[in-house]
Formats: sequence, C-alpha cells, structure tokens
Amino acid sequence: MAVATETEILEGLAKIIDDIVGIDKAEVTPEKNFIDDLDIDSLSMVEIAVAAQDEFGVEIPDDELRNLKTVKDVIDFVQKLKA
Repeated sequence: MAVATETEILEGLAKIIDDIVGIDKAEVTPEKNFIDDLDIDSLSMVEIAVAAQDEFGVEIPDDELRNLKTVKDVIDFVQKLKA
C-alpha cells in the first residue's frame, strides 16, 4: 500500500473526528491541538485512535497516544508507520 499523503491522512482524520465528536471537518487543521483547540477529551481521543487504526491500518499504542498532541502529530505518526 502506498504511503498516504498528508492531505489524505488529514481528510480521513477530520472525518473520524467529525463522526466521533461532531467537530466540523473544516476546523480540523494540522496545527490544532486536540485538547486546547478542539476540546477533545481523553476518552474521545481513544475512540479517535481506534478509528484511525482501522482507517489507516496502523497500530497506535496507548503510550504513544499520549504523545500525539496535535493533528499534525497524528499525521506524522501515521506517515512514519506507513513508510
């Protein structure tokens, strides 16, 4: 499988976030912090991580999830694992 582009990952992640917490996809941009900017709690982050694992075919360990603070962090993490 080809490495997904940043745009493809962002679009997929934005859809997941919209589906789980109802944040409009246009609000989900790379620089946004999940807690401070998007007001996503830790339980919702776990749901987002599980959905992202299914969507992108990657494993996001719990200890790594704590380090993913921004949308860009998740994009970079997925790209690194898919490389």
